[in-house]
Amino acid sequence: MKFTFFRRAEYGSQPVRRQILGDLSKAGGDTVPEVISMKSMVVASKDNVSCSLGEEAAILHMRSGTYYGLDPVGARVWSLLEKPRTVEELRAALLEEYEVEPKQCEGDLLALLEKLLTEGLIEVRSE
Repeated sequence: MKFTFFRRAEYGSQPVRRQILGDLSKAGGDTVPEVISMKSMVVASKDNVSCSLGEEAAILHMRSGTYYGLDPVGARVWSLLEKPRTVEELRAALLEEYEVEPKQCEGDLLALLEKLLTEGLIEVRSE
């Protein structure tokens, strides 16, 4: 259950879509001191505007002007982030809705949340 996370940027008049899954060093975010654990409380940042595009989601980070896209599973996670939840709660919801091994779900979920945090799209509250 890999999440696909896209960052969309405009260079000149040509739109460019670059997948950043698994490439945090090129994600363009600042160094983030928070560490996400299963007990962490996470929520979507107020600096975003988002909408559903079929089963996917589009997110505009208002401060940077950068658009992002999430695949259907990532979009489901994003919808769950509308209100504060622990990572454990997110994992439980995904395990209930998708056929995936718990360990894989946890690893993929933490990787996605770290990318969202690096890009400033979510906030993390410690345990």
